[in-house]
Amino acid sequence: MQQIMTMPKLTFPHAEPPAFGSVFDVALGVKWLRLPLPYRLDHVNIYLIEQDGGWAVLDTGLGTDECRQAWRAVLAGPLAGQRLTSMVVTHFHPDHVGLAGWLAREYGLTLSMPRPEYLYSLALQHAPGDLGADMHRSFYHRHGLSHDITELVLSRGHEYLQRTTGVPTSYHRLRHGDALTIGSRTFDVLTGGGHALEQAMLYQPSDKLFFAADQVIARISPNVSVHAMEPDLDALGIYLNSLRAIREAVAPDVLVLPGHGLPFYGLHTRVAELIEHHGQRCTEIAVACRNHPLTVAEILPHVFNRPLDEHQTSFAFGEVLAHVNHMLGRGDLVPLVKGDGVDRYVTA
Repeated sequence: MQQIMTMPKLTFPHAEPPAFGSVFDVALGVKWLRLPLPYRLDHVNIYLIEQDGGWAVLDTGLGTDECRQAWRAVLAGPLAGQRLTSMVVTHFHPDHVGLAGWLAREYGLTLSMPRPEYLYSLALQHAPGDLGADMHRSFYHRHGLSHDITELVLSRGHEYLQRTTGVPTSYHRLRHGDALTIGSRTFDVLTGGGHALEQAMLYQPSDKLFFAADQVIARISPNVSVHAMEPDLDALGIYLNSLRAIREAVAPDVLVLPGHGLPFYGLHTRVAELIEHHGQRCTEIAVACRNHPLTVAEILPHVFNRPLDEHQTSFAFGEVLAHVNHMLGRGDLVPLVKGDGVDRYVTA
């Protein structure tokens, strides 16, 4: 009889996160801080790593008054009399890079960041106020989103990208394979795409610590989206390859310190779950498109069967298109374009 191997379950060493405005010792020389977000996902994790008598900051929070106030409360409360030394930002999303400019100006922090993530942050900083609305209109209309919903997404759903305080005019580049020294620790720098462009992750093998950013999260699947700038990108394929690379490079027994949710053990189990999740989502799309050609907008309710606000619609739309592009590349879907110029897809 063939023995069936089962993956260990995820375990969570801390049942509850720190309250907003407080910090928590999550590992030796590592503090965990949560900052508030005004979305359904209502927080982002910030980690403070001991460095030269102070604390290096890993990610910064959204560029809002609430996050600034939370930082000030921490520095006046649990970290009173202690200093911030430097900052590492994992990727360009505003909940991670949003306060980089403010922290640099207020506390003199230098920035380390992967080059694509830094340059995209810089591009958003100098983007027009409408973030290229005409480009996005044609992109959304091509994939079947109605005029009214498109305008709602452009007016409110894209506000997220504008919630930053900019980035410093100079930075230290992080590359895959680099060794990054923070205090007494030296971290292996890993990078991975799909959720962002070249998101940085930090791995410290001897202490079994893996700062996973948003690439691996315990209870939610990181958003993997296609955007108007690269409409034919196989973002999902890039993400799945990154997950497989993480499984090869990082030991299974590390403490995973993610950008959202609780720290956990069970990295390889979670990687397998995420790969399976996206496989199931592709199956759902194949079933939906089996008998009738559908647009991305028409596929949305087959994948997300709950009401979506403007912010969520933007993410969900990009996520469905990421799966569609991946399935087109594999030959699982066939594109159909009718006289109205709207793209539709049918199962091969």
